[in-house]
Amino acid sequence: MSKVLYIKANAKEEGQSRTFRISDKFIEEYKKHHSQDEVSTLDLYKEDINFLSGEGIRLKFNPGEGNNPLLRYAHQFVAADKIVFAEPLWNLSIPAILKAYIDYICIVGMTFKYTAQGPVGLCQGKKALNITARGGEYSTGPFAAFEMGDRYLRTIMGFLGITDFTTISANNLDVIGIDVNAIVDKAIKETEELAKQF
Repeated sequence: MSKVLYIKANAKEEGQSRTFRISDKFIEEYKKHHSQDEVSTLDLYKEDINFLSGEGIRLKFNPGEGNNPLLRYAHQFVAADKIVFAEPLWNLSIPAILKAYIDYICIVGMTFKYTAQGPVGLCQGKKALNITARGGEYSTGPFAAFEMGDRYLRTIMGFLGITDFTTISANNLDVIGIDVNAIVDKAIKETEELAKQF
């Protein structure tokens, strides 16, 4: 049995997020094909995650025995075998609340460590999926270099030792004249196929 952590980062009202239309479908299909697995959902806006305080910064480098409530997100992340992120591209990057969450899980001695050769990720063997929706075309072409959301998540997961990282993106959703539903439906079909083997 695997543990799946589904991390949602979008402030839109229920039913309004195109990202969640895709990611919720992935989770639904995943459960059909992996009925024995345990899926936990972490909606960051419902959690009302704040930016790190001085105490949180101290804990990042000296977590002690790990019983501090501020470390609960790191414990949950470490316990998961598979991570699913779902977020829109906002201002060329991830929503700030997702970056705040990343700050909570990057804990020395828990998710990575420093060595004489530099930092080493402690989360090897996990796999991650990022599902994202974007207003323009940021996967290919001239604006691909502007995309810093998926790129950041892929990089920070690699820093933590997670190199099995897949991305499903729906692009051009805010371009005038584009069939948005067709783009979302195509991404949903991709997730349905991926759900069988993820």
